[in-house]
Amino acid sequence: MMTNCLFQPFEHSKLSLKNRIVMPPMTRGFSPDGVPGEDVVAYYRRRAEGGVGLIISEGTTIDHPAASENANYPRFHGAEALAGWKKVIDAVHAAGGKMVPQIWHQGAARRPNMGAHPEVPSAAPSGLIAPGKKKLPELSIEEIKALIEAFAKAAHDAQTLGFDGVEVHGAHGYLVDNFLWEGTNQREDEYGGSIEKRARFAVEIVREIRRRCGESFPIIFRFSQWKQQDYDARLVHTPEELARLVKPLADAGVDIFHCSNRRFWEPEFPGSPLNLAGWTKKLTGKPCISVGSVGLNEEFISTFRGGEAQPASLDELIERMERDEFDLIAVGRALIANPDWVKQVQAGKFAELKPYDKAILDELY
Repeated sequence: MMTNCLFQPFEHSKLSLKNRIVMPPMTRGFSPDGVPGEDVVAYYRRRAEGGVGLIISEGTTIDHPAASENANYPRFHGAEALAGWKKVIDAVHAAGGKMVPQIWHQGAARRPNMGAHPEVPSAAPSGLIAPGKKKLPELSIEEIKALIEAFAKAAHDAQTLGFDGVEVHGAHGYLVDNFLWEGTNQREDEYGGSIEKRARFAVEIVREIRRRCGESFPIIFRFSQWKQQDYDARLVHTPEELARLVKPLADAGVDIFHCSNRRFWEPEFPGSPLNLAGWTKKLTGKPCISVGSVGLNEEFISTFRGGEAQPASLDELIERMERDEFDLIAVGRALIANPDWVKQVQAGKFAELKPYDKAILDELY
């Protein structure tokens, strides 16, 4: 198995990486009162020491009372939490790594009466927590503007702390995705309706981050077709519709798209082998990160339900990267089970890779 393409440097005008391997965001809930401690520092430092090109943090919540259902999810606001993240980024840099925080609001996916502010209702663009399930008030324009400001403030704080960029979480049925997905956005104003109008909230977040942080600060945008409310959901059904979604985001200032698949090898549209990242790169010309069950024989939903995923071949990944379908590949559960996954793969030590087993997840962190 020739893996040389994984270890080529990635050169972008705003971000240089030593290889093409990314650690994606994986929610943990190990930060009491939202403050990352020394165990979080050690967790990310270990992956940087293991050779990962770019680390994207677990989801970190913006400054909004309904952003999180779990007080142990890390915050990216407040002096104490930001001081904790400063220790993280300093440790990652000292280990030779690069890192961006993923900034996040759970939106309609937040379970009610939970988190640091259980009394506050969850937030959704038109009150829908899933298609046909209206259980929340519709967000006002004033609330939308405040949320945009909170995302931009978190990005600017990341820049001030010395992070190498920022990722906006626009995937998986959370707040930004609630606006993008017609199933949870039935607004009749400028933030709902057509694909372009549903994308307006995300576009305005990116524009405000760009305004606050300047032209040189890298912005990554993560999006997905599937949602935790509906694994078969689709934001778009054709390449033409995808272009109407991603081109405005690229024009607003997205530098890199992070395209979330459950299985990276699955074609996105009939008649082409390209996955979501491949199509997004083709349509925008922007670099793209692909992800989805890399190096494992079971996709993540199955393993989260108690199954085990064994190491699997990287042959198809290598073929796609050699065809330049996408630029970077995110390795999730395999990197949890094997903090030195990058070095092991580069050395050809595939037989030494450990399986991923949720039963021992906490120990592996």
